[in-house]
Amino acid sequence: MRHYEIIIMFILDKNNKILDTIKYYSEYIKNNNGKIYRIEDWGKRKLSYKIKKKKKAHYFLLNIEISKKNIKNLEKKLKLNNFIMRKLIIRTKKIITKISPIIKIKNFLKY
Repeated sequence: MRHYEIIIMFILDKNNKILDTIKYYSEYIKNNNGKIYRIEDWGKRKLSYKIKKKKKAHYFLLNIEISKKNIKNLEKKLKLNNFIMRKLIIRTKKIITKISPIIKIKNFLKY
């Protein structure tokens, strides 16, 4: 089993489908003997440049452990999803469970 960090950018027009989509991929990971260590909702963020004629996107971060074969299938499923603007899958050397710096900053700015 390998460890991965996945960042998904969703199209904002499909706001009500975002949580259902995350739930679907989480179930896929668990059903294929994978583990989810962290799911973070980074919220809506402004893009540096337009992507698919959009100026904003909704970001999610997942840290998972899954086999090489299943990550390939997951990547195909992410690619075929019309609600997803962009995705980034990075292999990591170890499990990451700490809060990401983006969430730390977000929480710090609330106070």
